[in-house]
Amino acid sequence: MANDFNQQVIDEFRANAGRVGGMFEGAPLVLLTTTGAKSGKQHTTPVMYLADGDRYVVIASYAGSDQNPAWYHNLKANPVATVEVGTDTFQVKAVQIDGEERDQLYARMVAQAPGFAEYERKTSRRIPVVALVPENA
Repeated sequence: MANDFNQQVIDEFRANAGRVGGMFEGAPLVLLTTTGAKSGKQHTTPVMYLADGDRYVVIASYAGSDQNPAWYHNLKANPVATVEVGTDTFQVKAVQIDGEERDQLYARMVAQAPGFAEYERKTSRRIPVVALVPENA
């Protein structure tokens, strides 16, 4: 079950100052805590990111599913979220990236993590790209 898998990654991340093994070993990973669009509850999800200046760019690929991930829907409803990077925790504001900038950032993510090219091939939806901007930036 995905929730059990995510919880194991979250626990390992927090126990090892942001480093995890397995399929995410060496990958840039953040823990993204969003507020549920319907429930109002806090939900934490491990997400790969692309560093872009002060921003943490995340891709709502959902492994190529035809639906957007829950965290994306939550950010659309409540764009203020919390991010954990390494041992740092801070608030961010989610900003959707569109057009040419979206395409450039997606291509950079594919260069960093080639699996994202496969995700794009698997779905007919345009996979959203979101910049998480630290509130102090």
